[in-house]
Amino acid sequence: MEKTADSNSPIWVSREFSKCCGCRKCEIACSLSHENKIWPEASRVRVFMLVPGTEFPHLCTQCEDYPCVAICPFKALDINKKTSAVTVDSTNCTGCGKCVDACPGKVPHIHPATKKILICDLCGGAPQCAKVCQRGGWNCLGVVDREDHEFKLFARPPEETAKALATKLYGEKAEEFL
Repeated sequence: MEKTADSNSPIWVSREFSKCCGCRKCEIACSLSHENKIWPEASRVRVFMLVPGTEFPHLCTQCEDYPCVAICPFKALDINKKTSAVTVDSTNCTGCGKCVDACPGKVPHIHPATKKILICDLCGGAPQCAKVCQRGGWNCLGVVDREDHEFKLFARPPEETAKALATKLYGEKAEEFL
């Protein structure tokens, strides 16, 4: 049974980066859900491959202190009480990028058409990225209860995640790729 926010407890998208095959179906599912078309550039989850063979999804970790929400001078970001996801009020968002700078993972990014901030909203409690990943059997992304996870471990810029993943996969040889 797939977990959703309807289970009366906040959720979190777990990540096992070494299981990612780089199929980008999470980006496709996200953009279809939010944009009604396949548009990876407008996806709230981004797949990076900064080192050959180390594709991984990069998405909001819903940090406990929400630095992106705290820094927004226009009060365009808020926290959904049901899901704990960051939500964007596009009428207030100017696309200034202060939230990107405040985010330890540099996750928020600008929508290619609206020029407003994009950030994972957990699809209102049923993250489509995790759903498609689980259905495909890759199990890189999954939905779990938001409990005592080390959120900040996942709130890193993609370059740091790539380095850690490359080291895990390639050992000492990873230095050749970095």
